[in-house]
Formats: sequence, C-alpha cells, structure tokens
Amino acid sequence: LKTGQINYMDRVELKTVHLMKKMPGINVLSTTGTAHYTIPMMVDQKPYGDNDVRTALKLAIDREALVKQILRGYGEVGNDHPIAPVNKYHAKNLEQRKYDPDKAKFHMKKAGMLDHQFNLHAADAAFAGAVDAAILIKEHAKKAGININVVREPDDGYWSNVWIKKEWVMCYWGGRPIEDMMFSVAYADGAPWNDTHWSNAKFNELLVAARAELDEVKRRKMYEDMQEICRNDSGTVVPMYNQMVEASSDKLGHGPVSGHMAMDGMRTGERWWRK
Repeated sequence: LKTGQINYMDRVELKTVHLMKKMPGINVLSTTGTAHYTIPMMVDQKPYGDNDVRTALKLAIDREALVKQILRGYGEVGNDHPIAPVNKYHAKNLEQRKYDPDKAKFHMKKAGMLDHQFNLHAADAAFAGAVDAAILIKEHAKKAGININVVREPDDGYWSNVWIKKEWVMCYWGGRPIEDMMFSVAYADGAPWNDTHWSNAKFNELLVAARAELDEVKRRKMYEDMQEICRNDSGTVVPMYNQMVEASSDKLGHGPVSGHMAMDGMRTGERWWRK
C-alpha cells in the first residue's frame, strides 16, 4: 500500500495501525458492523456437553481486557450470542456477562472438572491476534482455578483441519445483515456451519416461527429470546465484536461504507472509484 502496489487492504494489523495512520497518502478506515470473534465448543464432546462447564468457561474470560489488548479498542465486548448492536433485533437489555472467576470456579466445581485440562486450539488464521487472545484467556482462567492449555496450530489448513474438527477453537465470523441468516447458518440444528453441534429445541422452534411472524413486537421478542438462549446454553463464547479496520490509498473515493462484511460489504470494486 505504501509503495502503490495495491490500493486497498483489509484486516490491518492492529499492533501497527497507529503507524499506518501517520503515513502520507494512506487512509485508515474503521467500520462497526456485525463481525465478531468466537470460541466454539463442541457440545457433543466431553466435557463440553455439560452446561456448567460451558458457563464456567464463559465466566472465566475477561472480555474488557481482550477488547483493550487484542482489539486495541477497535471493538466492544460480546455477550455470547452473534447478534451485533447494529442489528435490528439486538437484545440491548440482555444482561451483559462479565468476568467472574468466583462464579466460574463454582460452575466448574459443580461439573466436577476443576482438575481437567482444557485444550484451546488457536492460530492467527482464525483472526489476527487469536494466539495472543488464547494466551490471555489462559491467564484469565487461572484466577478461577481452571487449567487451559493453548495448542498452537499451523495457519495453513486451519479451517480444514481444526475448525469443526477440534473440540474448542478460536474462530472468526463476519456476521450477517439479518438475524435469521446468522442464526440459520451457524446455530440452527443441523446447519453445516454449526461449529458447536449445538441443538436447542426451544431455539429452533423460535427460529422457524419468527420467519412467519408479522407482528413486529412479537417478532422482536422472539429474536431477543433466541439471543438469551444462545447466551445461556450454546457452546459458543462470543467475547468481542470487532470493528473492520482497513486501509486505502487516498487516491480512492467512496460513499458510506457497509459494516456487514469486510471491504465495504465485499463490493469495493463496485462502490469505490479513483479520484
């Protein structure tokens, strides 16, 4: 980008974004959208089938620290469901899950798994800083007496050999513009990309019913209930929503930028122009 070989790049390295901002001829753009980082657990594999284990691990993560140290402030804390604050039916009144080592230890002890070693598989192929995030999570969990072993995987082949193959992994989701799409792709029973193999009868019932509900108030309540079910029962930890941080040559022009996916909704070729 600096030498002019390219005009646009996505996923700017957050460790050095402050330096890029100082470079002449380069514009850094951060967009808040539906993207989020996840840590899915396969609930059909021991010990993740026990919701006390899942709850303990969710409580053992300091989300504020991750946003500060991994995202460098380019994001906000997540609440263990995939519906972002920019989504129409985001459950803004749902209690925010916070870092609570004591409660985490209570649930892990209840599950009888305080002596268990949890393997967390990570590679920066999942997202920039995923390995560092996993190491931080390991340290957070120590305060709850939970032992996490970070398994560093090769970047090459991560999505083929680790994601939906290993029991607990680091992951990235670009999010989706509407709630039904996000839930249907990654949380519905039997969905190919349901990376936790989670199935909840009430959730699936609401997901189908909401598609046909014309009453706006009732429909909103359905999606809010689905978010609460995800938060409290699913195998997905959603510790943070990430902004999309990208950079371009100042020779390019553009209008309002979409936050639903990277590269202006994957349409920079259509929406951007040379000045």
